[in-house]
Amino acid sequence: MDKVIYVVEDDDDIRFIIEYILIENGYLVQTFATAKEFHDEMEKAHPDLILLDVMLPDANGMDICRALKTNENTRHITLVIMSAHAAEKAVLEEACADDFISKPFDLDEMVMRIQKLIGR
Repeated sequence: MDKVIYVVEDDDDIRFIIEYILIENGYLVQTFATAKEFHDEMEKAHPDLILLDVMLPDANGMDICRALKTNENTRHITLVIMSAHAAEKAVLEEACADDFISKPFDLDEMVMRIQKLIGR
């Protein structure tokens, strides 16, 4: 069964590149430019992993991550925070994230880390 990844990223170019690379690596990918779009989909289905940007136009990714990790129904979902501004240790502790990817990031490294977290 294919692993499902949700990508929550407001930058169109970054979102497109991540989606393309993950699909090429065998994942099913759904992308969202806003927290609202993401939350609407989360009411219908849950992915295996969420790649979540910290700075979104309508929410803070760290707050979203913390809310998901402290919710009984979603805490099992692997969450990876992406940010150009936040410090890794703070994100992992404050947001309860499973991993942190600093922007700009190496695409091969991103895929390798996702494979380590959830497999193929």
